[in-house]
Amino acid sequence: MTVASPYAVELARLPVTTRTLALAGSSTHVWEYGAAGADEAARADADTVLIVVHGFRGDHHGLEPVIAQLGDPASEAARGRRIVAPDLPGFGDSGPLAGDHDVDGYVAWLRELVDRVRRESPNARLVVVGHSFGSIVSSAALAGGLEVDDAVLINPISAPALKGPKGVMTRLAIGYYWFSAAVPEKLGFALLRSALVVRIVSITMSRTKDRHLLRWIHDQHSRYFSAFASRSVVLDAFRGSVSHDVSEYAAQVTVPTLLIAADDDDITPLAAQHEVQRAMPDARLVVLENVGHLIHYERPVEAAAAIEAFLAEERPA
Repeated sequence: MTVASPYAVELARLPVTTRTLALAGSSTHVWEYGAAGADEAARADADTVLIVVHGFRGDHHGLEPVIAQLGDPASEAARGRRIVAPDLPGFGDSGPLAGDHDVDGYVAWLRELVDRVRRESPNARLVVVGHSFGSIVSSAALAGGLEVDDAVLINPISAPALKGPKGVMTRLAIGYYWFSAAVPEKLGFALLRSALVVRIVSITMSRTKDRHLLRWIHDQHSRYFSAFASRSVVLDAFRGSVSHDVSEYAAQVTVPTLLIAADDDDITPLAAQHEVQRAMPDARLVVLENVGHLIHYERPVEAAAAIEAFLAEERPA
């Protein structure tokens, strides 16, 4: 039985438009939130566009709790705001890329998406929002010259995964994915979609003591964490997520950037988030306490408030 979302009321207020775009060989399924993304004319008049890049093995649903706070139609700031939330190629409803599903492959895809969005909203302020693996893809693209106005990285993976607070868990995960790649295709696919493994991961990452919220988080992972096109897609993306991190690209990320980090993240120690902030030419860091790698599920209101404050900052002309 589906567990009701704690953020359903806020999300239900938003107009939602869906469409499919051909990007980098992928039939990319895109959700657009807010009246500014409803049709061609509305997109042309949008004043701010947020392009949301979700994390590994998830899909656009994961960041909906944050989107729900950012797209409030009663908010004057949000009226001209267009929120573009695709499923990453090979995950959710999006078809796979023509090439590899590694960081470079996703960077090429993100470039095409940003180019498409910029043509549709030529006068808008463009903001890329990356969560977890999406923070790696976004920062790699920015370091490579992706032209946007601002960036937001939620739970950025700012240090090598094997050096994180739960390096042993990362090694176990590597073993799990390695074994899933070594066995026959059908068995490997079944292992990757194991409900037991998904629940273990969900329990490990959760910090909330709210029982309903916890049930909903587990339900979200059960429903969306195993929606991927093939074994090779998952394995390529996993290798990319553990072999790269935001610190590699930080010095070349020159746009104003907001980092939203957790004080109890299993993947990245807080000290590494401060190091990345110092390495970026124009970055500010917001730390949320008593939360781990699921800020988007457990603390979306605070995350959205930090983003709103960042977007409201005065910028040089």
